[in-house]
Amino acid sequence: MSTSPDTTGTADTAGTADTSGTADTTDVPAAPGKKHAPTPPTPPAPDRTEPPRQKLPLPALLALATAVFLTSLTETLPAGLLTAMSRDLEVSESATGQTVTVYALGTALTAIPLTAATAGWRRKRLLLTAVAGFAVANTVTALSSAYALTMTARFVAGVAAGLAWALLAGYARRLAPAPLQGRAIAVAMAGIPVALSLGVPAGTFLGHALGWRTAFLAMSALTVVLLAWTVAAVPDHPGARSGERPRMLRALGVPGVRPVLFVTLVFVLAHTVLYAYVAAYLDGLGMEDRTDLVLLVFGAASLVSIWIVGARIQRRLRALTVAGTLLVAAAAALLALLTDGGALVYVAAALWGLGWGGVPTLLQTAAGDAGGEHADAAQAMLVTLWNVAMAAGGVLGGVLLDAVGSRSFPPTVLLLLLPVLVVVLAARDHGFPSRRPGADGGTED
Repeated sequence: MSTSPDTTGTADTAGTADTSGTADTTDVPAAPGKKHAPTPPTPPAPDRTEPPRQKLPLPALLALATAVFLTSLTETLPAGLLTAMSRDLEVSESATGQTVTVYALGTALTAIPLTAATAGWRRKRLLLTAVAGFAVANTVTALSSAYALTMTARFVAGVAAGLAWALLAGYARRLAPAPLQGRAIAVAMAGIPVALSLGVPAGTFLGHALGWRTAFLAMSALTVVLLAWTVAAVPDHPGARSGERPRMLRALGVPGVRPVLFVTLVFVLAHTVLYAYVAAYLDGLGMEDRTDLVLLVFGAASLVSIWIVGARIQRRLRALTVAGTLLVAAAAALLALLTDGGALVYVAAALWGLGWGGVPTLLQTAAGDAGGEHADAAQAMLVTLWNVAMAAGGVLGGVLLDAVGSRSFPPTVLLLLLPVLVVVLAARDHGFPSRRPGADGGTED
């Protein structure tokens, strides 16, 4: 006898629908001369379970972002407190500006050797060591009345930064599932624009209101909070095995690495010449008491820049790097034309922030892409050259301030950005390619 479908999609061997929702398996005598139709097996229900959605480990990544924030703020805070620090330490503003230089020098001299020496350390232990170094250095800076002791503490802070910078991007990558590793790095690196947009203006305001020493003590207090946060929320990961440790010279031979390193060196040098002495430059325009507001505008624009870069970097790294260079150049050109303070200073600060804010992410991404399997080595060299440029910017800015005056800063920035633009445009195939490796879609316009 023939069968008909029941209401659940299974056959009822009696020829009628089974109201229970399952097939009737009772044996039914077959009609004379006909065989009993076997009951077909019930097919398994399709698995409609969706795979678990991958998520970023935000508590851990935000702890890393706070470490980045602390590193950037410790490095740049003296720029907003230059006049007050020089008065208390009884040295010139150009000499006080060397607190940025010696910090960068500490990072530049130790980043590569310390990265190699601690490559086998567990990552959490290394991060805690670096953060503790900031706590000690910032506390000594806050309590010191001697210029030599202050410079020593700043050097120690730079050494801690060398450990942190060589660690943080790779640590963030390892904390996230593979499809989300780029976003994880962006979250961690967000500490840079937050430090510029909120940290430095807030520290400058606090320094003007309660004294510059209070600003450094506040950073020490934040460091203690970060230590506890890291212990509680950041998972540990092993260090590298001996055969996996980065080889610097091999990375230099990879096409594209050298253009990225050159752009890093010169672009950061140009930025630092002006940023390290921004208080002195604004003083020359009669805007010393507006330093915190100018830095706030710069930092807010930097936040916008990092958002734009984060949204478009997958397919527009080259275009964004060119745009960033041109925006900083436009800001420098505008500042070079000014003879006194006013609204145009804030316009220039906004252009500067829009151009500069995304540069750390752009250059770190370009170095990682160009380095390929030698990405860790390329990143370590980028960190070193970044801080060599900061040290050189502090020295060059101090020389210019004493010899020519603060009005020489914007033209110097313009001159330095010219070769940066040339190299970025020339590195179309490797370094700053029209299309990033692994990017979906077509090339850049």
